Amino acid sequence: MLIKNGMVINPATGQSCIADILIKNGVIQDIADNIAPSENEKVIDAYGLTIAPGLIDTHVHFRDPGFTHKETLHTGSLAAAKGGFTSVICMANTSPVVDNTEVLDEILSRSKNEAVRIYQAASISRSLKGEEMTDMAALREAGACGFTDDGIPLKNAAFLYQAMETAKKLDVPVSLHEEDPAFIKNNGINHGTVSDQLGIYGSPSIAEESLVARDCLLALRSGAHTVIQHISSGRSVELVRIFKSMGANLHAEATPHHFTLTDEAVLRYGTLAKMNPPLRKEEDRLAIIEGLADGTIDLIATDHAPHSKEEKERPITAAPSGIIGLETSLALGITTLVRPGHLTLMQLLEKMTVNPARLYHLPAGRIEKDAAADLVIFNPEERWTPEKYVSLSSNSPFTGWELYGKIKMTICNGNIIYQD
Repeated sequence: MLIKNGMVINPATGQSCIADILIKNGVIQDIADNIAPSENEKVIDAYGLTIAPGLIDTHVHFRDPGFTHKETLHTGSLAAAKGGFTSVICMANTSPVVDNTEVLDEILSRSKNEAVRIYQAASISRSLKGEEMTDMAALREAGACGFTDDGIPLKNAAFLYQAMETAKKLDVPVSLHEEDPAFIKNNGINHGTVSDQLGIYGSPSIAEESLVARDCLLALRSGAHTVIQHISSGRSVELVRIFKSMGANLHAEATPHHFTLTDEAVLRYGTLAKMNPPLRKEEDRLAIIEGLADGTIDLIATDHAPHSKEEKERPITAAPSGIIGLETSLALGITTLVRPGHLTLMQLLEKMTVNPARLYHLPAGRIEKDAAADLVIFNPEERWTPEKYVSLSSNSPFTGWELYGKIKMTICNGNIIYQD
């Protein structure tokens, strides 16, 4: 396969240029000007388009096993490919929980049949109860790329500190869902003027901030690579910034919904704008954007969380939290961050490719000779409107929005896995 005339952006080096990319046996063989195609070579003309490393999402829920009416490994992979992702990391809160090597092996075995590269995080605690440590060494040996009890906070600081020390020895990240339930009466909606209008209490930002403050300190003391997942509060961003400056190996994820929307969206979209942690105030959204711009937040992740239409049609206090995000992630980054001038396209792609690859030791995130041919080809200027999804679910507040940044082709391991 030969891709010609595209604007090649490589966030790993910070360089971009118009070039051709020659692919052989799933590997980038050459990057140069005016490469002549060999006989019977498949040639793709990418004139006017951008070529970047295949996107990497560090935080997705494919609901498989246990909740396959919402999503499966296969439908999740299709959604990832359509969104330009070639590598994803699935969370451990399936049923059964990924807290032992048998469950992990089963998921990784089935994942080999899918077109994208599916990695799996294992849980820190058995059954997500926060009481008994999993055999992290055995899980790492079996292929777990990191550890998280995502969806449930770890309330015992000493327990978490022990897990961090173990993760440091294993050289893998620990990722944390930061919401102290003691502060929350109704999750998924920010406690404030919007929740008051709805007649409920909601989830105040201190529920996140209190655990972020504690865990930043634990990260500093342990030395472990620690990820603050789906950060939502401006104060949380500042805490990460402070502790990073002190030498903590801290990382933070920002989701497209948290840098695009505020809690006002709940009044317009109802349960489609309900997620954990919730959308917060405009000042929080702007603080997240500032954190992305100055490098405090180094990852953009979707927290792709499919739910059925019937589940999301329940009353707002009864409906599950979460939205899908794989198919709109890059476009929201371009629309909300790049076009207004908050980030360059290079900075956006850095947080969606090379940064997650480095953190999780993935063989991806770069465009260079002998690297895996995992690529996304897109037009950052093309407008489009998300209407239908290949995900098994469609719970998104962004349906019908006019967005910039259209995926034209996704290539994984040298194979075209999505084409517009």
